[in-house]
Amino acid sequence: MKNYNEAIVFTAIIVALLLIVFIISRYTYLIKKEMINQGIYLENRTVKYKYLDIGCIVFGLGIGLMVSSIFTSMTLSEDTTDLLVWGTILIFGAAGLVAAHFIRKKLED
Repeated sequence: MKNYNEAIVFTAIIVALLLIVFIISRYTYLIKKEMINQGIYLENRTVKYKYLDIGCIVFGLGIGLMVSSIFTSMTLSEDTTDLLVWGTILIFGAAGLVAAHFIRKKLED
Protein backbone atom coordinates (compact mmCIF):
# COMPACT_ATOMS: atom_id res chain seq x y z
CA MET A 1 0.00 0.00 0.00
CA LYS A 2 2.88 2.35 0.74
CA ASN A 3 4.33 1.94 -2.75
CA TYR A 4 0.98 2.77 -4.34
CA ASN A 5 0.69 5.95 -2.30
CA GLU A 6 4.20 7.03 -3.29
CA ALA A 7 3.46 6.32 -6.95
CA ILE A 8 0.23 8.31 -6.79
CA VAL A 9 1.94 11.26 -5.12
CA PHE A 10 4.82 11.18 -7.62
CA THR A 11 2.39 11.06 -10.54
CA ALA A 12 0.35 13.92 -9.08
CA ILE A 13 3.48 16.05 -8.72
CA ILE A 14 4.54 15.39 -12.32
CA VAL A 15 1.04 16.16 -13.64
CA ALA A 16 0.91 19.36 -11.58
CA LEU A 17 4.29 20.51 -12.91
CA LEU A 18 3.26 19.80 -16.50
CA LEU A 19 0.00 21.66 -15.95
CA ILE A 20 1.85 24.68 -14.54
CA VAL A 21 4.22 24.76 -17.53
CA PHE A 22 1.26 24.50 -19.93
CA ILE A 23 -0.65 27.31 -18.21
CA ILE A 24 2.35 29.62 -18.16
CA SER A 25 3.22 28.99 -21.81
CA ARG A 26 -0.40 29.41 -22.90
CA TYR A 27 -0.73 32.65 -20.93
CA THR A 28 2.49 34.01 -22.43
CA TYR A 29 1.33 33.08 -25.94
CA LEU A 30 -2.02 34.83 -25.45
CA ILE A 31 -0.39 37.98 -24.12
CA LYS A 32 2.05 38.18 -27.05
CA LYS A 33 -0.77 37.51 -29.52
CA GLU A 34 -2.90 40.29 -28.05
CA MET A 35 0.03 42.71 -28.07
CA ILE A 36 0.64 41.98 -31.76
CA ASN A 37 -3.06 42.47 -32.53
CA GLN A 38 -3.00 45.88 -30.85
CA GLY A 39 0.13 46.91 -32.73
CA ILE A 40 2.49 47.02 -29.81
CA TYR A 41 6.05 46.43 -30.96
CA LEU A 42 7.99 43.81 -29.05
CA GLU A 43 11.65 44.61 -29.23
CA ASN A 44 13.94 41.65 -29.14
CA ARG A 45 16.55 42.46 -26.58
CA THR A 46 19.83 40.74 -27.08
CA VAL A 47 21.18 39.11 -24.02
CA LYS A 48 24.70 40.38 -23.39
CA TYR A 49 25.34 38.39 -20.28
CA LYS A 50 23.83 35.11 -21.33
CA TYR A 51 25.48 32.80 -18.82
CA LEU A 52 25.72 35.18 -15.87
CA ASP A 53 22.64 33.75 -14.14
CA ILE A 54 23.70 30.15 -14.62
CA GLY A 55 27.25 30.87 -13.49
CA CYS A 56 26.18 32.71 -10.35
CA ILE A 57 23.61 30.06 -9.44
CA VAL A 58 26.12 27.23 -9.92
CA PHE A 59 28.72 29.16 -7.93
CA GLY A 60 26.17 29.72 -5.13
CA LEU A 61 25.23 26.03 -5.14
CA GLY A 62 28.91 25.09 -4.93
CA ILE A 63 29.43 27.37 -1.95
CA GLY A 64 26.28 25.91 -0.40
CA LEU A 65 27.64 22.39 -0.85
CA MET A 66 30.92 23.36 0.78
CA VAL A 67 29.19 25.00 3.73
CA SER A 68 26.74 22.11 4.10
CA SER A 69 29.62 19.65 4.37
CA ILE A 70 30.30 21.22 7.77
CA PHE A 71 26.91 20.00 8.98
CA THR A 72 27.61 16.43 7.89
CA SER A 73 30.65 16.27 10.15
CA MET A 74 28.64 17.31 13.22
CA THR A 75 26.91 14.80 15.44
CA LEU A 76 23.31 15.74 14.71
CA SER A 77 20.28 13.60 14.04
CA GLU A 78 19.81 12.50 10.44
CA ASP A 79 16.69 14.61 9.93
CA THR A 80 18.38 17.74 11.26
CA THR A 81 21.44 17.16 9.09
CA ASP A 82 19.30 16.67 5.98
CA LEU A 83 17.34 19.83 6.70
CA LEU A 84 20.47 21.90 7.26
CA VAL A 85 22.20 20.52 4.15
CA TRP A 86 19.28 21.16 1.79
CA GLY A 87 18.49 24.50 3.38
CA THR A 88 22.07 25.69 3.02
CA ILE A 89 22.27 24.60 -0.61
CA LEU A 90 18.99 26.34 -1.49
CA ILE A 91 19.86 29.53 0.38
CA PHE A 92 23.24 29.88 -1.32
CA GLY A 93 21.69 29.05 -4.73
CA ALA A 94 19.13 31.81 -4.20
CA ALA A 95 21.90 34.17 -3.07
CA GLY A 96 23.70 33.40 -6.34
CA LEU A 97 20.58 34.35 -8.29
CA VAL A 98 20.22 37.61 -6.36
CA ALA A 99 23.91 38.36 -6.93
CA ALA A 100 23.47 37.74 -10.67
CA HIS A 101 20.59 40.23 -10.72
CA PHE A 102 22.65 42.95 -9.07
CA ILE A 103 25.73 42.24 -11.20
CA ARG A 104 23.66 42.42 -14.39
CA LYS A 105 21.98 45.62 -13.22
CA LYS A 106 25.36 47.21 -12.51
CA LEU A 107 26.88 46.10 -15.82
CA GLU A 108 23.92 47.28 -17.92
CA ASP A 109 23.89 50.79 -16.39
